[in-house]
Amino acid sequence: MDSIVDFYVAQPFWIWLALGVILLAVEAAFSTEWLLWPAVSAGVVAVLTAVGVRLGFGIEVLIFAVLTIAFTLLSRRLITRVNPTDSPDINSRDSRLLGQRAQVIHPFVDGRGRVFVSGAEWPADLEGAAPEIGTSVIVERVNGPRLTVRAA
Repeated sequence: MDSIVDFYVAQPFWIWLALGVILLAVEAAFSTEWLLWPAVSAGVVAVLTAVGVRLGFGIEVLIFAVLTIAFTLLSRRLITRVNPTDSPDINSRDSRLLGQRAQVIHPFVDGRGRVFVSGAEWPADLEGAAPEIGTSVIVERVNGPRLTVRAA
């Protein structure tokens, strides 16, 4: 332990840089989205100590903590502004299909047929008049693995 203290006294930059790299590695490995900003804060403190600003361990820890809290809160505000919660999830294929044009690839018999949309073939239920093969329909609803479509 004394060797770490001696190393910190001689070069605090390396301790803060190591902490930042470790936090960043854990973030990259587990994608928690919570360790990015502490890693950045440790990097900022490392740069401060590298340029010769020696504030002492207590003040450096305080700067690290304040920066971590500030960066985390600011990033949450930015994320909610950029990605509002009422926007559809880009990973939800079902919600992205709503309103899309699909092409009829199998005739509708008794209101059931098949359509091609978003690079995949889907079973579909039809609302309204039966369209011909190759015509466009609009996706109205997603019912599990089936789409409900209407004539375009």
